[in-house]
Amino acid sequence: MTRRIFIIRHGNTFDSSAEARRIGALTDIPLVESGRAQADRLGSWFAARQLPIRCIHSGPLQRATETAARIASATGHALDGALPWLNEINHGPDEGLSEAQVLARIGREALADWDERGIAPDGWVVDAPARIAAWKRWFEKDGDGMELLVTSNGAARFALLALGLPSASLKLRTGAFGELAAEPDGKVRLIRWDERP
Repeated sequence: MTRRIFIIRHGNTFDSSAEARRIGALTDIPLVESGRAQADRLGSWFAARQLPIRCIHSGPLQRATETAARIASATGHALDGALPWLNEINHGPDEGLSEAQVLARIGREALADWDERGIAPDGWVVDAPARIAAWKRWFEKDGDGMELLVTSNGAARFALLALGLPSASLKLRTGAFGELAAEPDGKVRLIRWDERP
């Protein structure tokens, strides 16, 4: 049996009418109604898969833990706890600012570097080497079945970087997931990225 690793971004934390803001590790906010609906769709999707669930972990913030709890409820699998390395990044001086304000401060090139190559803008606290090392350790584990890791957009991108896997964008939308297959020979391949059920 193949080991499948699903990297899941938490559901929406802002209503569609609200202005999007950069929210990171310093702001612990819950899901909004549409985010709960996204989490429930994810739960239904995973409940319908044919592979057994080995574990469900999340980052420590309530938007990730709430998403994971709703998936766990739908699948009948207990939560296996929060992992600190799945936590959101710290947006430093851009924490809580609107996307327009962030873009005005850092510029389009810096934002593209973040979205496409995982290079953090000046002032953001990311610790990319530690995040990449944590993902690599996870990928080296043995086993089979599905592993569900609920995290943030900031943390998820380092999974692809840890494996050197190509993707048009490192971003995951809210309520979306990426799927990787860990083969018995130790190779990990990307099945899909940024999919929503």
